[in-house]
Amino acid sequence: MARLAAIDIGSNAIRLRIVDVDPPALGAFGAGREPALAGGSSGAHDAPRFHPFRDVHADRAPVRLGHDVFTKGRLESGVIGAACEALRRFRTAMDAAKVDRYRAVATSAAREAQNGDLFVERAAREAGVHVEVIEGVEEARLVQLAVCERVPLGERTALLIDIGGGSTELTLLRGRGAVFSRSLPVGTVRMVEAFLEDRRPVDAGHRRLVEEYVDRVMADATREIVELLGEGSGVDLLVGTGGNIETLADLCPMPGAPVEGRAIDVAAMSRLLDDLASKTPEERAQIYGLRPDRADTIVPAATILTRIVRTFAQPLIVAPGVGLKEGVLVDLAHAHFLGPDFRGEAAAVSDACTRLGRRYHFDEQHGALVARFAERLFDDLAPRHRLGQRDRILLRAAALLHDIGDFVRYEGHHKHSYYIIVHSDLMGLTPEERAIVANIARYHRKSPPSMDHDNFRALSRDARAKVKAMASILRIADALDREHRAKVVDVSGRIEDDTLVLEVQGAEDRALEEWTVVAKAGMLRDALGLDVRMVDATPRSLPPPAAATAGG
Repeated sequence: MARLAAIDIGSNAIRLRIVDVDPPALGAFGAGREPALAGGSSGAHDAPRFHPFRDVHADRAPVRLGHDVFTKGRLESGVIGAACEALRRFRTAMDAAKVDRYRAVATSAAREAQNGDLFVERAAREAGVHVEVIEGVEEARLVQLAVCERVPLGERTALLIDIGGGSTELTLLRGRGAVFSRSLPVGTVRMVEAFLEDRRPVDAGHRRLVEEYVDRVMADATREIVELLGEGSGVDLLVGTGGNIETLADLCPMPGAPVEGRAIDVAAMSRLLDDLASKTPEERAQIYGLRPDRADTIVPAATILTRIVRTFAQPLIVAPGVGLKEGVLVDLAHAHFLGPDFRGEAAAVSDACTRLGRRYHFDEQHGALVARFAERLFDDLAPRHRLGQRDRILLRAAALLHDIGDFVRYEGHHKHSYYIIVHSDLMGLTPEERAIVANIARYHRKSPPSMDHDNFRALSRDARAKVKAMASILRIADALDREHRAKVVDVSGRIEDDTLVLEVQGAEDRALEEWTVVAKAGMLRDALGLDVRMVDATPRSLPPPAAATAGG
């Protein structure tokens, strides 16, 4: 058994949940139950399901961290103080409960605030709580873990809608695998601060304003989801998470919901929204028994849902009663009992990179081949670079996407690749890891890393060392497919003294590839102290490589 704790530092409130969880029974998921997602997995690899968590302690502090952030860009000093006071209380509760592991995550308010780092520093100093400011795509991943633990999705296509105070995360699942995930700056507190702060009834003009705002922010994402679904296809299930979702499920219940958990009757919610908008927040609180911090945010939440339903027509929205903190607990449980799932993490990151690459029409065949070469050389060079399995995942990501900048322009495409990667959501990577991946891709050609480059100088010393080592490997792997014609079909390496001996298999006419390897070997010499020598290891019976599209 493990005792785990999750702290969700949202834009509207701060929540703590402490639970006991037993080790999973491998291969035994229970009747009609599906295996849960592994931590960091997109669903490609099944993992054992945990028995229901047993609650030990729960707490909630109505601290609106998002107050003024979305209009003024900063966390108020008084709000930071109130948040730290709540975290001190949570720290005391965790210590009394003798928690084995905890994770405290802060979402859009902290990540958008200019002084978000100050809050993190004060939380550590004043409350003894390490706060991790996570990106929207990580929110989506954690919510996905929680939903897949609770809802038997089977082979259905489901759209997950997580409505928070500062953002809304949309994740499209086919079965258990995410095929789309996007974090959008449309949240309940954000909308209250921008449009509805006067605490009056929402008149027709303000309702149109809010609806237009939601439609515009969500337009590109919903269009992309519709394109992924294909003509004439739709989602089988809408699943909503977040505190306002649970409240709407109480106020607009759908009798006999066909899946686990409750569900919102969409038609009843539309009628309720008209009534809620016609009243002040104080009247909503009195009539419907709402907390004050829910009475003003429920109108934006219902508006977001009704606008989404217009695109993905469904009579109900499943409300499974889980959210970000439950996803954190599932992730902690996997880490505690099973350790890192590098295979699952690699699959999740690869899926995310492939989705991003396809958006920019990358050469997928070339990227996959270079990634395979890079991984093999990473393994063969392990005694020299001494990097870990998580770094191997980062190298694969950079190899898959190193030429994505071709979409902008071939000339200088390595710099365009950096820009696209560093500014894109890649599920399964932290912001720091994404910066490493972007830099590795940036240096797959042309000049080597330099402290004169802002992008490289901004990295930590450890990250800079990793970029140098892995970019030097990527240069060799990319050179082996110089013309994007798969002239080299396999490679392995061995270290002899201070020389990397590359055993290459493939077509006979690969002189350009071999010349390019030698030309690009200088960075490997600088980073790992290795010269390069190539030998032919092609079996005489090897068939010629399949034709591939030429590229630059």
